[in-house]
Amino acid sequence: MVDVSPKEATLRRALARCRVEMKPETTAQVANNAITKGDVLAAARVAGIQAAKRTADLVPMCHPLLVGSVQIDFTIGDDYVEVEAKVEAIDRTGVEMEAMTACAIAALTVYDMCKTADRTMSIGHLKLWEKTGGSSGQWKRDPDL
Repeated sequence: MVDVSPKEATLRRALARCRVEMKPETTAQVANNAITKGDVLAAARVAGIQAAKRTADLVPMCHPLLVGSVQIDFTIGDDYVEVEAKVEAIDRTGVEMEAMTACAIAALTVYDMCKTADRTMSIGHLKLWEKTGGSSGQWKRDPDL
């Protein structure tokens, strides 16, 4: 692991997004809370929060952080559910991996909850969209890339 002990603890933020693509009928079921396993978005939100807090247990060279805030939001489109994860912490290293892990696990939970209704689903477009804090400062993804 990289030695971050000499660094100052500062406010770190990261935003990640990904997408679960599915049939329009499945998206409608998610929106209407009609999936037989239960409330898809509630389960995915809790899974994403848990994942952010456990990222260092999953990613070998990732530093354990005291995560201060995790927010998981969803946008339901015609044939997809977009997952957005925002993570904040006051620490010596960034929270990009926590945001991306939260996003991925929330998406996997959507998939798990909906798989009996739709075997054609796919998960993709996992990207870091923003990060702030640390010596590199603020970064935002160009939406055209």
